[in-house]
Amino acid sequence: MVFAYDSEMALRAAVELVNTAEEPDTLGSVADLDDLWARFGYTGRHDRTPAELEAVRALRPQLRELLTADRDGVVVLLNHLLSQVTLRPVLVRHDDYDWHLHAVDPEDPLADRIRVETVMAMIDVVRADELSRLSVCADDTCDGVVLDLSRNRSRRYCSTTCGNRNAVAAYRARRAE
Repeated sequence: MVFAYDSEMALRAAVELVNTAEEPDTLGSVADLDDLWARFGYTGRHDRTPAELEAVRALRPQLRELLTADRDGVVVLLNHLLSQVTLRPVLVRHDDYDWHLHAVDPEDPLADRIRVETVMAMIDVVRADELSRLSVCADDTCDGVVLDLSRNRSRRYCSTTCGNRNAVAAYRARRAE
């Protein structure tokens, strides 16, 4: 494991959230948001309203900028985002998860909690000098974000779809020669 469990889950969730903005947009309904909320083990307030959905959707460009910034740029963004929130860190243990950090009140809006959890995880990334684990998809037709948690740092595509598309294209190019 490269990062603590809570940081890894926050990074996975942020990358998936950002990638929902790729065509076709896969965060179009409250049910889609419910699915994201459940899959990534969020706790606390979840209003299940169109307003909450729009607030989370509006967060995607900011998270994308954060996840794809260079080392100096990401520090500027992190410091800016930290200056905008009141952190109330507390160690918690719930469900099947051992002690981990929640940095804001569980009754804060979901979009705010996602933003802060991503910021806290990105602080770990910067401190561990592991920004190379985040990149943009190697598929020329895709702008998805890639989180590479593999041991050999070999992940190049944001999804199996992009990886398969490129493998098929390379195969066809070899066959055409």
